[in-house]
Amino acid sequence: MALVTGGVHRLGKAFALSLARMGYDLLLHYHSAEEQAQQTKNEIESLGVKVHLFKADLTQPDQIQSLFSNLDSHLSLTNYQLPLLVNSAAIMSVGNPRELKIQDWDSALDLNLRAPFLLAQEAARRMTNGGLIVNITDIGAQKTWSRYPSYTISKAGLESLTKLLARALAPEIRVNAIAPGLVLPSALVTPEQWDKLVQKLPLKRAAALEEITSTLEFLIKNEYITGQTIVVDGGYSLI
Repeated sequence: MALVTGGVHRLGKAFALSLARMGYDLLLHYHSAEEQAQQTKNEIESLGVKVHLFKADLTQPDQIQSLFSNLDSHLSLTNYQLPLLVNSAAIMSVGNPRELKIQDWDSALDLNLRAPFLLAQEAARRMTNGGLIVNITDIGAQKTWSRYPSYTISKAGLESLTKLLARALAPEIRVNAIAPGLVLPSALVTPEQWDKLVQKLPLKRAAALEEITSTLEFLIKNEYITGQTIVVDGGYSLI
């Protein structure tokens, strides 16, 4: 069974669908999108696996604790263990460093960096037979996106956290990260801006979802990789 945070929409949903096709039953976290969560659950269950929804605001440590308490109650009633955590939930706050509000800074760091640490901490306690933690970062972690300071810094921190946890939790638990480039258009950019960004890429196109999710499958199957960030960006890091 795998736990995927932010698993009912966008890239998190794509990871969940990919895991379902690999035969994983799923624990899907969501924050507030009740209707979308149920739709995703139904869609994934049509593939023949079991899906359990968990609602939590991951910026609140007590709700992370509640999520794992609920998870423990569920696991105690089944023969499941927790061998895989995918930290996909994230927020992208916009605002240059002169204008960014402190609450936007805090919300991004709390969700994008502190939450993956607390989730990894709790998951590691339950990975008694070993496991894999995969953090979803961003090519922006290697850039200086001045419009998104809290986002880029939180993702850069997440890449550092990936290395730290990989060393601390070895050999029982592996920790890696996936850093996508341009995949799904953001509501923060216009279609024209998106097309302009895509045309700057050496490969001149955005990634297909399968090109990102197949990286997760690779990390699951290759058990000799830990502490690495796999960049899947169509050459964005070259420009």
